[in-house]
Amino acid sequence: MALGRALSGEGKRAAFALFYGPLHYLLTREIIHAVPPRDLRAIVDLGCGTGAAGAAWASAFAGGANERATPSVVGIDRHPWALTEAASTYRAFQLDGRVRRADLVDAVRTEGPAGIVAAFSVNELAADERARLLARLLERVRRGDRILIVEPLARSIAPWWPEWSAAFAAVGGRADEWRFRADLPPPVAKLDRAAGLDHRELTGRSIITP
Repeated sequence: MALGRALSGEGKRAAFALFYGPLHYLLTREIIHAVPPRDLRAIVDLGCGTGAAGAAWASAFAGGANERATPSVVGIDRHPWALTEAASTYRAFQLDGRVRRADLVDAVRTEGPAGIVAAFSVNELAADERARLLARLLERVRRGDRILIVEPLARSIAPWWPEWSAAFAAVGGRADEWRFRADLPPPVAKLDRAAGLDHRELTGRSIITP
């Protein structure tokens, strides 16, 4: 329901696709580059939105001295528009990607080793859904999958963060706060200035498992 309100108008959808999606991509890419790499067969993007986080993780496998086989990507979302955008994103990045309309909690199924990312989506869940998702993700860690959770730095947005950090720390995960110098694409930088914002630095927090 929260996502439906966020994407309820064409202007909001345009802002998500043209502005927030690229920012989420850049932040997720920097986080992935900052943590130890691991080979994965697939990436599952829960609450994929425009597909930014899944594309960032999958495309990080290509190029450089540590180039590895690029995993496929599955984008999961409840909103039809988001799924259309995610499919377009995967094509643009020449990824083996597909999308599926489903509930985030019930969609946690993989054939490992896989990476499961939930970027800026866990906070949109109701408390009972979030508890169920946490249990599912911890189960996937025990089965060998890698989990990445990304949320904003503001503690008021995610009061559940300490509980999740402790739960994933107990299975070998780590929680970090990030500040990255941003080199925004010109269209995004122009929108940033026009909106009176300043994203010369990208910030966020993450939980990632080994």
